[in-house]
Amino acid sequence: MIVNQIPEGWEVIYQQAHGILAAELAYQLKPELQCAHWVETLVAIANHDNRQRTWRGKDGLTPAGAPADFMLQPNTLEQARALMHAVRFQGRWVALLTSMHMSYLYEPRRGERKGTDTFLDEQQALQQNCRRSLGITQKQARQAYAIMQWCDRLSLILCRNELPADERALEITTGPDGKPYFVRQLQAGTVHVEPWPFAQQQLEVRVEYRLLTQLQYKDDNELAQALYQAEVKYKKWTLGLGSAS
Repeated sequence: MIVNQIPEGWEVIYQQAHGILAAELAYQLKPELQCAHWVETLVAIANHDNRQRTWRGKDGLTPAGAPADFMLQPNTLEQARALMHAVRFQGRWVALLTSMHMSYLYEPRRGERKGTDTFLDEQQALQQNCRRSLGITQKQARQAYAIMQWCDRLSLILCRNELPADERALEITTGPDGKPYFVRQLQAGTVHVEPWPFAQQQLEVRVEYRLLTQLQYKDDNELAQALYQAEVKYKKWTLGLGSAS
């Protein structure tokens, strides 16, 4: 989960909700930035952060008892294998993009342990088989995955309140067209992306979050109960075609 500290306590966004926001951003892209198998691409983007590990004690908490942001909880092979098992039933294209995301996340950990290396080798083989059966090149696969990576990154910037102050620009990542993209929040509150990638000149996107006013929890059960009882709220952004003042 994504955890932001705010004056009222903790703002908690489930990673699955972040995935939905990423898919919503992808859905709004210009046709020329989309790729083949577009519906399946949206499914892959929406599901790329599913299968979070089960809490067993205090897995969802920091040592101080606060809700733990996902950056403080390294991805586990258990989670990765569960996700890859699930997406295989959604088709080769979804499996391909999700596997490429697993490679992106775990390749830096190659050599740490045998299980990790085995998993990464399995992903390379799966990706090769998927490309062969789909009849696409490695370049085409990389362009499609760039959409997932771009939308994932912009969604995280929004969910984690990372937009800089004073209209400063923040690089998102390279888009599927090979161009670098930047995002900034204008003084009026509108979020501007440069170059503009969306089909509409203005759009509104949102993500669910839960507000926790209790700062510390004794265990995962108490945190889970608090999340279950918390009111569901929405963070909203207006993305608009415009320029900084």
